[in-house]
Amino acid sequence: MTQTGVPAYNDLLWPTLSAVRTLGGSGSNDEIADSVIKEQGFTEEQQELLHHDGPTTELEYRLAWARTYLKGMGLLVNSTRSVWSLTEDGRTVQKAEISDRHRKYVAEYRLKRLAKKQQSIAEVPDQQLADEEATASGDAEAEASDDLPDWREQLLDALMGMAPDGFERLAQRLLREAGFISATVTGRTGDGGIDGLGVYRMSLVSFPVFFQCKRYKGSVGSAAVRDFRGAMAGRGDKGLLITTGTFTREAKAEATRDGAPPVDLIDGHRLCDLLKEYDLGVTTTIRQVEDVAVDAEFFTEV
Repeated sequence: MTQTGVPAYNDLLWPTLSAVRTLGGSGSNDEIADSVIKEQGFTEEQQELLHHDGPTTELEYRLAWARTYLKGMGLLVNSTRSVWSLTEDGRTVQKAEISDRHRKYVAEYRLKRLAKKQQSIAEVPDQQLADEEATASGDAEAEASDDLPDWREQLLDALMGMAPDGFERLAQRLLREAGFISATVTGRTGDGGIDGLGVYRMSLVSFPVFFQCKRYKGSVGSAAVRDFRGAMAGRGDKGLLITTGTFTREAKAEATRDGAPPVDLIDGHRLCDLLKEYDLGVTTTIRQVEDVAVDAEFFTEV
C-alpha cells in the first residue's frame, strides 16, 4: 500500500486479472473496476482520492496502468470500445507467476526503448532527437490512452470551467437531444438538490425524470444518491444523477437498491460520450485511409 492508501499498479495486476476472470473472461473498464473494488474492499475514501488535481481518481489511474501492463504482458487484449478480454495465457497464468512476468516485460520494454533511442541518434537531426528525449518520459503513459483519451480530459476540463447554471443548461439541452419532450431547469434554492425536471416519452407513455448535476473532480458517494432520492420523495419515482467525476461502488449499489426508486447514473466518461454522440461542443472528423495494392501478376497475364 502506497502513501496515498491506494495500492501501486503492480499490486493491482493480479486483482485486475482475477476480476476479468470473475466477469466471465471479459469486461468493460467500469465492470473491472467495480469487481476489483468489491474483492479488495476499497473504502469510499480510497475511491474518492484524486490523481493530482483530477478529474481522474488515483484508483482509476492505477487500474488503467494495471490493464495496460497486463496487455503488454500478453494476458489481456482490448477492443476499440475498451472491452478487455483474457488471452489464452491470461486464462491459465497463476498468481505466483505475475511478478516474474511483470519484471520480464519491463526489462524487455526498456531494452526496446534503448534500442529505439540509439537508432534515433543515428537517423534523426539533433533538434528532433532533443524533442523526442524531452517527451520520452511520457511514452509509457501514452499506452494507457485507450482508457483515458485526451479529448475526454480536455472536455472534462472545459466542463469544470463552466458556471454552475451553464452546466445545468447543458444538461437540459442534452436531455432534449436525447429525446426528452421537455426539460426544465428549476434553479431554485431549497429544492433539495434537484436541478431540473424532464419528461421522457416511451411509446404511448410519458413520465417525469428529476435530474441533478454535480461538477465533481472526484467520486460521488452513496450519501449523495440517498440525498437526491430523498429530495425526490413524494414528487416522482425516476431520477438522473449527472457528474463530471465518477461514482463509488457504494453509490452504484445505492442507485439500484431493492425497494427504493431507481436513480440512473451518468459519470464523466459517459457524459463525454453523450456530448460527442449529440455533437454538443464536440466535433468528430472521420478520416479515411486508402490502402492500394498492386497485383503484379495481373500485368503479366494481360
